[in-house]
Amino acid sequence: MQVPQHNPSKEDNNGWPSFTRPDHKTPGSWSHELIISINRPRTHVPSPNGAQIAFFWDRDDRSDLYVMPTTGGWPQQLTFGRPPLPYWFDDPPQWSPDGHWIAYTHNSQIWIIPPSGGQPRSITPFSTAAGSPRWMPDSKYLLLTHDEGEYTNLLMTDLKGSWPKVITPLVGRDQSPQPSPDRKFVVFARRPLDDLDRMDIILTDLDDSYHKTLVGLPGVENLSPQWSPDGKQIAYISNRTNYFEIFLYDLESGNEQQLTNAGFDLADIAWSPDGTKLIFTVNRSGAFHLGMFSLADFSFINLNTRNGFHARPRWLPDGKSITFEYDDPTQPADIYKINLETSQIGQLTFSTPPIFDHLSLCVPKNVSYTSLDGLEIPAFLYLPNQPNGAGIVYPHGGPTAQYALEWDPWVQYMVAKGYALLAPNFRGSTGYGRDFQRANYGVWGVKDTEDCLAAADFLGAIDYVNPERMGIFGASYGGYLAICALAFDPQQRFACGVTKYGDCNLLTSWAECDRSGHEDLYRMMGHPADNLAAYRAGSPIWKVADIQSPLLIFHGLQDPYVPPNQSEELVQALKHAGKTFEYRTYPDEGHGILLRRNQLDFYARMERFLDWYLL
Repeated sequence: MQVPQHNPSKEDNNGWPSFTRPDHKTPGSWSHELIISINRPRTHVPSPNGAQIAFFWDRDDRSDLYVMPTTGGWPQQLTFGRPPLPYWFDDPPQWSPDGHWIAYTHNSQIWIIPPSGGQPRSITPFSTAAGSPRWMPDSKYLLLTHDEGEYTNLLMTDLKGSWPKVITPLVGRDQSPQPSPDRKFVVFARRPLDDLDRMDIILTDLDDSYHKTLVGLPGVENLSPQWSPDGKQIAYISNRTNYFEIFLYDLESGNEQQLTNAGFDLADIAWSPDGTKLIFTVNRSGAFHLGMFSLADFSFINLNTRNGFHARPRWLPDGKSITFEYDDPTQPADIYKINLETSQIGQLTFSTPPIFDHLSLCVPKNVSYTSLDGLEIPAFLYLPNQPNGAGIVYPHGGPTAQYALEWDPWVQYMVAKGYALLAPNFRGSTGYGRDFQRANYGVWGVKDTEDCLAAADFLGAIDYVNPERMGIFGASYGGYLAICALAFDPQQRFACGVTKYGDCNLLTSWAECDRSGHEDLYRMMGHPADNLAAYRAGSPIWKVADIQSPLLIFHGLQDPYVPPNQSEELVQALKHAGKTFEYRTYPDEGHGILLRRNQLDFYARMERFLDWYLL
């Protein structure tokens, strides 16, 4: 990983800065403090005996490790001072099979700690880039991933952190290691560097280091291999049929079998303790439901189809209950338990302050609209009860991500103020099939920008939305699209834009970003030497002179994924062209604004800016 620069914070503007309007009123009982008040429990894993769950809890500017009983009760804190991490970047904690230890990742090291409490201990002094710990069945050894240059391979160490055994060579990006129940083999997923759209399932014999590719096809991703409890089969998901469906590989015969044909992306697969069922999540157009597949009669069962975001379903040892995480647009994330025989659901954590019971929260509409080239684009539409005439287009990050039916308190706050918001799942988004996900390959910032411009047309056509009072806000790739939408639109649909750590120059970003960002660009846009025209066409830095609307820019100065120099480059170009902008950096933030004081500053500045130019 590139070492980020630690620079002092910057606050700059060109032209008139926005001011807090004298007619500004906080909507009802809402406040910026309320937006950031939720302490999110997440990334949970049940203990081997099912008596406890381990999870991370985002609170007090930390993402520390906690344990609590599966029967309910107050969580017990195990770690202190683990820095805040975005939940989508964090490795889950891992119980040792004997229940005596929990392994977790912190500062690119693997640590272990007893669930009863104690001093955590690092077991990877030999690595500066370790992750994804997985216990061997004997609870004495652990598998882990190790980054070295552009490669990721698998190592094995013990509880003492002894010099590791190399499990796989440096040939690609190895991930998701899973030891067999008999401790003889490891199955894992590998992304070869010569085909970044491909992921293979590989089997390794731990005794003789024999490697065998079980599943591998050009341009196809095969992910999340999971051993059956008897060690005879491996379940995995594959997008070879356009959507991620569940497949089964039989080790004795070498035969593959497609189990599901849902026509939706399935994920988070897990075997039942008796090996007769698989549970998973089902992505139905941004609503993530719980599903189950029975191998006894090959039936597909919907366990919970409440329209929200179910995540990380995990079996308890009795085979009768599972735990899972859930949130939706009106309910923050918590951890739950469901009895599969009675369908009774119990809530284990309680993150929602009582004040939310007295607020009017908006459930978005699942809509679609036609983009400028005729492609149909799915989106979520939030409509206020008391509209103020302004609208905001809200593209997500990624680009291979998705706006889903999740808890989004900033959206609820803005809707309470009277703003209408449209969150488009522009081409390149996941959840709508492999072809749609890859529809912006080679055309970053062109076709997906058109999807955002068409979103403005759709939102501006609503009776009480004034098309001259439209703004656009996004973070990461969404921030990049916000810049593109101002620079590439001859009709100037947007009266202002807000970008949070967004790219402006794909070529310099490719040169400066970390491995993850570099890989995204190379996979979807090719090497700049082979596709320089597309890199330039997708870089709004070359069209800054065409930007007519004010732009608000945020960036964390420790961001390795979108280099802070991207915002610096943009600001200098805006200054040179005499454009109106405001610029704020945070020296103690990375790819995300996570610290409470910075979140309060960010929301206050963004609200002031949007109110000033849209109301």
